[in-house]
Formats: sequence, structure tokens, C-alpha cells
Amino acid sequence: MYLSRVTLDLERLDAVMFASSPYKVHAAVARAFAPDTPRETAGGRILWRLDEVPGSASEAWLYVVSPGRPDLTHICVQAGDASDPSWVTKDYDPVLKCVAAGQLWQFRLKANPVRKAAVDKGRRQREGIVGSIQGHVTEAQQRSWLLCRAEASGFRIVRTEEGFERLAVSNRRVERFRRHDETVTLTTAQYDGILEVTDADAFRHALGFGMGRARGFGCGLLTIAPARGADDV
Repeated sequence: MYLSRVTLDLERLDAVMFASSPYKVHAAVARAFAPDTPRETAGGRILWRLDEVPGSASEAWLYVVSPGRPDLTHICVQAGDASDPSWVTKDYDPVLKCVAAGQLWQFRLKANPVRKAAVDKGRRQREGIVGSIQGHVTEAQQRSWLLCRAEASGFRIVRTEEGFERLAVSNRRVERFRRHDETVTLTTAQYDGILEVTDADAFRHALGFGMGRARGFGCGLLTIAPARGADDV
């Protein structure tokens, strides 16, 4: 597995248009791999995420996790620094192999928190609501969505001495973009916090395959960094 990062120049209009369409980014990321390159292996699949750059309103980071090494030149030319079409790719396997139960990690996840509607809560019953996929819209719902899935993904959210979860939910949005002749609507949220690994194999699977839906459209990629002040990482 590989982890890559491209810096996008949001002072360029074409870069802003590129970053505002998950479908365009999805297509561009797919083009970074030869047609015969596997999109998914036993270790993981292609995932991507756009992050804000701390302290900068003119840049964004595009992260890509993939089974094969990508060629991201076309993204650099289209949306990066045209004078320096470069990116960073690192071998991700050493990180995946070192994962062990009990470790603490800082993490970030952009997800598409949703539920399957069991009832229609509207004032009037509407055809097609029951059984459909509905986005969680409140912060409490979105927080609960992650907490309910943490155990199956091999981790738990660390709590403070006062008992509060070390978890922040931000960038809560409803994203709409065109895909062919239809409009796609996604409810998204960004999760940042501190986690403890409880099941190394399940956690590695979450890192390689992502969490939740809309993984082709910039959701699901879980990234980690050593937790500050954690002696066992």
C-alpha cells in the first residue's frame, strides 16, 4: 500500500473547480493508475480525501491511499503548482505492519454518516422513504455514527480524565455535485481525535479499505499520526 499527497493551488480557478467536484477528483485519481492496475487487493483499495492546509486558505491537500504507486502528474498540472508538478508518495506498509492493540493514535476521518430509514418521520408519509439511505444531519447523530462503528473497526475513542471523548466533529456539510446527468447529494463530516487500537487486524482493514459509504467520492479514508505525549507509540 502507498500513501500519497498532492498540494492543490486554490488560487487557480481550475483548481477550485476541480476540488469542488468529488466526481472530477474521483475520475482524476482513477487516471493515476494504469488500466491493468488492481483497484483493490487483500491489503486495501483506492481511497482519497481533500484536507484544508492549516493556516492557508489558498491551498488544499489531496491524500490518496492505494495498492499501487500512482502517477499524479496530471493532477499537479491541472490543480497544483504548475511550475512544480510534484507530489509525495510513501510506502504505507511499514505503518500498517506496526499497528498493535493498545497503541494510541491521532486520527482524521472524513465520512458520509448515514442510516437506513426504518420509518418516515415527516408530517406526511412519502413513498420511498422507508428503507432508503438518509444522511445524519445533527452533530450528535454524526458523532454517534462513528462511536457505533469504532469497535467493529478495531478501535475506541480515548476519553479525558473528566470522561469526555477526545473527538471533534467539524466541516459538517451537505455536498452536491453532478455525476453524468444526475445530482449526487452527500452529507459529510470530518472527525478528528485520539483513538486506542483494540483489534489490530480490524484496524488495519479500516485503514486500507476505509469506513462507511461514498468511498469513491472522498469519504472513508482514515489517516493516523503518533499521538502527542503517548509513550507507547
